[in-house]
Amino acid sequence: MKLPSYITDFDSWKKGFQFYTTINIRFSETDMFGHVNNVSPFIYFEEARINYLNKLGVFGTLDQETEKVPVVGDLQCDFLQQMYFGEQIKLFVKVDYVGKSSIDIHYMAKNGKDDICLTGRGRIVQISSKTGKSEPFNEEQIKILQHKK
Repeated sequence: MKLPSYITDFDSWKKGFQFYTTINIRFSETDMFGHVNNVSPFIYFEEARINYLNKLGVFGTLDQETEKVPVVGDLQCDFLQQMYFGEQIKLFVKVDYVGKSSIDIHYMAKNGKDDICLTGRGRIVQISSKTGKSEPFNEEQIKILQHKK
């Protein structure tokens, strides 16, 4: 298997995941061939990312109004195996890199046979809700994020 550029050592990369969300693949997320549509993993990434960030508490509860908010700067998905309606996947999430005002989050989806179906990564940037410009993490946020890296 050809590795995506964001993974240098696949075995060590896999071992870095601790948190996951279970996703049930719905019929509406499949195409006319019965497998998961190519846009659906991005919805799965969002669900897992929000659950993960809420668990960490790094941005508050993400449902309250705040002056600093996380936004997606980019998002990438690599498809390794097809997934189908009715399957359940475990979508793992981890912080891979912590910057001054952004984090790189990595994703790994496994099916019921424990096969890896998807990998992905995305940059999350903390911005000011008033100016739209990036805002550096405070000491508490850095402590939480560095601990989860």
